Formats: sequence, structure tokens, C-alpha cells
Amino acid sequence: MKTIYKLLSLVMLLFITISCGDEFLTNEPQGQFSSKGLATESGVEGLLLGSYKMLSGTGLDGQAPWENDVQNWVFGGIASDDAYKGTDAGDQPEQSFIEAYDFQAFNGHIKNKWRGLYKGIARANDALNTLKQVEDVSEATRTRIIAEARFLRGFFHLEARKMWKSPPYISDEIFDINDVESTKVPNDVEIWPLIEADLQAAMEKLPETQAQVGRPTKWAAMALLAKAKMYQGWDANGNANTAKLTEAKALLDQIVNSGKFTLVDKFQDNFLVATRNNAESIFEIQYAINSANDQASNQGVGLAHPYIDPWGCCGFYQASQNLVNAFKTSPSGLPLLDNFNNSDVTWETEYTGFLDPRIDHSLGRPGILFKDFKIHGTDFVRDVSYAGPYSSMKHVAEKAAFGIGGWGNLTANNYRILRYDMILLWLAEAEVEIGSLERARQLVNMVRTRAANPDSFVPKAIQGSSRNDFTIVDGVPAANYNIKTYDVSWTDKDLARKAVRFETRLEFSMEGHRFFDLQRWGISAQVLNDYLAVEKNKRVYLSGKTFTKNKNEYFPIPLEAIDRSLKEGNPTLTQDPNY
Repeated sequence: MKTIYKLLSLVMLLFITISCGDEFLTNEPQGQFSSKGLATESGVEGLLLGSYKMLSGTGLDGQAPWENDVQNWVFGGIASDDAYKGTDAGDQPEQSFIEAYDFQAFNGHIKNKWRGLYKGIARANDALNTLKQVEDVSEATRTRIIAEARFLRGFFHLEARKMWKSPPYISDEIFDINDVESTKVPNDVEIWPLIEADLQAAMEKLPETQAQVGRPTKWAAMALLAKAKMYQGWDANGNANTAKLTEAKALLDQIVNSGKFTLVDKFQDNFLVATRNNAESIFEIQYAINSANDQASNQGVGLAHPYIDPWGCCGFYQASQNLVNAFKTSPSGLPLLDNFNNSDVTWETEYTGFLDPRIDHSLGRPGILFKDFKIHGTDFVRDVSYAGPYSSMKHVAEKAAFGIGGWGNLTANNYRILRYDMILLWLAEAEVEIGSLERARQLVNMVRTRAANPDSFVPKAIQGSSRNDFTIVDGVPAANYNIKTYDVSWTDKDLARKAVRFETRLEFSMEGHRFFDLQRWGISAQVLNDYLAVEKNKRVYLSGKTFTKNKNEYFPIPLEAIDRSLKEGNPTLTQDPNY
């Protein structure tokens, strides 16, 4: 299949040679090809592919891939109630500070997240500016390049706005790759309208389908625009912004009514290499790998693999006991919305209570088959006493796609950042606030019906004579799976809201969204301090830690970015006053 990531290796040499200073607000410019030399159709396409390359979060000098990983397992995962840092206490201590809500402006992970996002923005702007110099290009191609570049620029700015309360917006009108001063602009305006303008323009010009998998379509831009509006759907105190939710709902309805997408039959097909870019996919971060080159692989989640063979590293990003408990269900097959964390799902002995089957496609737990590799045990983690017995799973490739080249943890398992199940649950959120509670129930039930497909249940496996051997027990599920739909009409708005948000957590757990979902709903402090109050008794290093309301919802602007924003002796960037 012809895909965009097949072209990325061709552009790698270009950017190695260019060594351009597009990590603006952090690095001074270095020598580069002149814009004039790249002012051809192929040159602009190369610059645009350079921006695509930054989608994965890799490509920064002096940066570990996981510090800016698009899957946000650090910022969206371990900073939430979904996951612990994992591994052991001494590895990657900067992540420990993030887990403990001790956000500091000098934290290297926060700094490199900034650098990576703004490098992606710079490359999109460079493509737009260079295109202005190109005459020998068809109008159709020009329109497509502009639309793709604005989609990418909107994407990176949206990610920045999730991270920081007041990041700057850098447009092609002010960006000059040969002038580091050009990007030193104040962060004194709300950038959501500018993000929306980029995504609206992309939506209006992008085609409904693309010849190359990995390029955004009209529907991807529409979904991302809806996401931007959903992130403005509540204020810091959890009050609904009905105007923004109404705008989002119109876009989400359009996607649903288009008939272009559908839920795949099996939940786990959203997390396998073999089923990438399926009927549920709206936009995926594309990864590729072969025996000779792993530079386009999903390097950012390399640490977040089990500690046992065949991975052997590194045990990061372990599911929390709180998340595991969230998958408990009642005898009626519904979630325990209010008391799920009153008792723990056990692991030292087999747990015989009712569970949502998505648990064993979302995280690894002792006694259960881990994808198609082997039965999960305590040897999957580095230090059970430190961060418990559970692992992360969704990003791990299946056995047939494991370790084709380079480090075995690097695979071509795409990150499905925009999916149809997201559209359905965002729409359910909007319906609760401004529409029909009954339609919200129907939308949630669509997701739960798919999860209840018995063909997707993890089977029971019996340990063989060696660690890597096991036998599948035909027709017997691995646990007491029990999931049903909500069959009683929803009439209580508060209960409906709680049910939709709980469903969102279960459906997208360990995918790096949880911290930012709590942020946009305006309930971070309440949820995370409740989490810490219980979790400190299980993970002693969380004792005494608290989440500070109106501060920890966002991260501090990196100190280095502020220092490098000096213009005429004064920084143009202003730190979040809460820091």
C-alpha cells in the first residue's frame, strides 16, 4: 500500500543536511538550504513531509523520543489516575516529578515537549512560506499543500494548548526561518480561535479521501476541529460552554451522518499492526519499520514495554490499581460508577468478580494472556513493590509484528489518535449538556455493544512447561466478563454525564487522553485528589502529594523557552502566573 511514511526516509537526508533552526523559541538558527533553493514543488513537498515527521514526536536533537511522544503516555497517562510511572524509583526521575504533580519549568520532558511541537509548527510554516515562491505548481496541488500544512499547524498548536494555558501562536506571516527574532512573539492572546481557523480552512479544502494513507482528509480536519471545540466545552469549574458544545455537536453529527465510518467488530482491532487504518480510523499517526531502518517506528513508547523477553525493557507506564478497579461491573453488567474503588481487583489470587472485557485488551495483569505472546506474570514488571503488577498494552504490537528491525520494542503499530468511537462519545457528551439524554444513552450503548462481542474476549490460557508455552482453552474466556448496555432511560442529567465520562475512561484508557479529559471537564482537582487519597496507601511514594486546583491543570512554560525569547533585553514569553 502506498503510504506517506514510505516517503519519510527520503526526506530524512534533506533535514539532516539542512540542520535548520526550526526549533524556534529554544534554539538559535544554524546553516540551512536557502528557501529559494527549495522553492520547487518537490522541495515544498519535502518540507511538508518534515512537518509530518514531527507528528510522532521524534526528530529532536538531544531529546529522548519518549519526552515528546504523541501518545502522551507521560503527560496524559502517568499524570492522571490511569497509570504510574512504573519501572523502578530511580529510572527517569523527571517523570516521577510529573507523576507527583511537582511540575517545574526546568523539567526536561516539559521542555522537549515544547521543542517538538514548535518544531512541527516551524516546518509547516516553512512549507507554506516556500510555497509562496513557487510558480510552477498546479492550483490543485497548491490548495492541497496549504490545507495539509494548516491541518498540521493546527494539530501542533492544539497539542500545545492542551499542555500550556497560554502558549504562543506562530503563523506563516510572522515566521521567517532565517530570522530567529521573527518567532519571539508574546503569549498574551487566547489561541483557540487561531487553531480553529487553521482547522476550518483545512476542512474546507482537504479532499474526502487521500491517495496516501497518513495524509489528513476533510473528515480528519472536521474531527480535529470538533475536538478543539470540545476542549473549550467547559470552564475551569466544570460549567458547560453551551455555545462551543453546540458548534462541536454540529460537526460530530455531520461525521456520524456521513456514513463514512463505523465501529470495527472487535475492540482490539484498534491496537494491532495487522488492522491499522481500518473502518473506524479517522486519522492515525503512521509508523513503519523494516530490518534495515527503524527511524519511522513508534520510538516514543519504546520504554513502555514489559521487562521480560522478548521485549526486555523497560517496564514504564504501568496501569494503576484505580484504573484496574474501574473495569469492575455489577451483576447487571454495568459499571460501578460511584464505588468502583471501594475494593481492589485482586492479582495474587484469581479475581472471580465481574469485569468489563476491555480490561484485558487495555492492560496486562497476572494470569491473563498478554496479546498473543505469553501469560502475564509478575516478571513482566521491574519492581512489583514499587508500582504494582500491571502493565500497559494497547501500543504493544502483536507477535507477528514484533521487532522487525533494530530494538525489538520498536514497531509499526500506529497510534489511532482520531477514531469513530471518540466521535460517538464526544457526541454523547454534547447531547448530555445541550441535547437528548436518550440519544446520549444510545451512543454509549453503541460502544458498549461492540465491547460485549464475545468473539473479542481474551481466551483462557493455561501455562505450559516453559515460560513461553501456553494452551488456549477453546470457548472459555480468561475472566468473568460481564458487560451490558444501559437499558433504562436516562432522565437524570448528572447521572448521564457521569456514565458518559466513565465510558470515555474505559474506552480510551492508557491512550494518553485521561489527564486532558479531566482538564477539559474542569474536574481534575476533585478526581485526582480523590485518587491520591487512596493510592498513597498502595504506592508509598505518593504519600503527601496533592494536585493544586487552578495550577496543575496545565504545565509551566519551559524556562529555557522564556530565556530564549529575549527581544531587546526582555522576554516576550510570560510564565503562567500560577508558576
